Amino acid sequence: MFNWYREYQLSHNTVYARDDPRVATPLRRERRNAVNASSQQSSENSFATRSLGAIAASLPGSTALFRRYKLDFCCGGNVTLSKAAAVKGLSCAALEAELEAIAAASFVRPQPQATDDLIDLIETRYHTVHRHELPELIRLARRVEAVHKDHAAAPIGLANLLEQILAELESHMQKEELILFPAMRQDAGPMIAGPVSVMIAEHDGHGAYLRELEELTSGFEIPEGACNTWRALYGGGRKFADDLVEHIHTENNILFPRFLI
Repeated sequence: MFNWYREYQLSHNTVYARDDPRVATPLRRERRNAVNASSQQSSENSFATRSLGAIAASLPGSTALFRRYKLDFCCGGNVTLSKAAAVKGLSCAALEAELEAIAAASFVRPQPQATDDLIDLIETRYHTVHRHELPELIRLARRVEAVHKDHAAAPIGLANLLEQILAELESHMQKEELILFPAMRQDAGPMIAGPVSVMIAEHDGHGAYLRELEELTSGFEIPEGACNTWRALYGGGRKFADDLVEHIHTENNILFPRFLI
């Protein structure tokens, strides 16, 4: 039987619901949810509270900014932007503004790579290149140290330091290539967390080597009147240091987190 009174009540209440802001109509709920989602997204996108590693992993171009201000986004990638800025005496607001400008200019966001593809990239772009470039840098360093040993800016001890770095890197890369990466390719699960933690700890040691390189070479600043060999050494050294930073960042902030969840 048709209940005209109930139908009238429903219709009557609907009319008043539209006029009463206290009543959560479907349309009003949708609008409020949209506002809340927007507010939440704005909060999540705040660069100040995000780690340097997370920013570097998600925003192309941010790593160049971090290098310019000497913010460690690879080994120190778990530190938030606000804390890193405070330690360096930098304005967090100014850094955020620069990052916002980079984000605004980055219309295309790269899609996350499949794990196999990312490992292939690491092995070819970094492992192979390190093995090719470091022996030549060692040779150049020995020559510069021998020929310019009396120069005030001569990087005495650089060749030995580079040899130590090569030995440490070779051991590290072999462990990745022979043990860790194959396990990752097979998605070996929780057992990977332990080896990953070891690799991250070794990356901290590589970061210490990078700081030694910067100090010994005065930031790879080529002294006035330097010969071509010296220029080639510092040019190659700068490239190696930048590559190693990107290498560590790619593993610490992009690849490894996939197996630490």
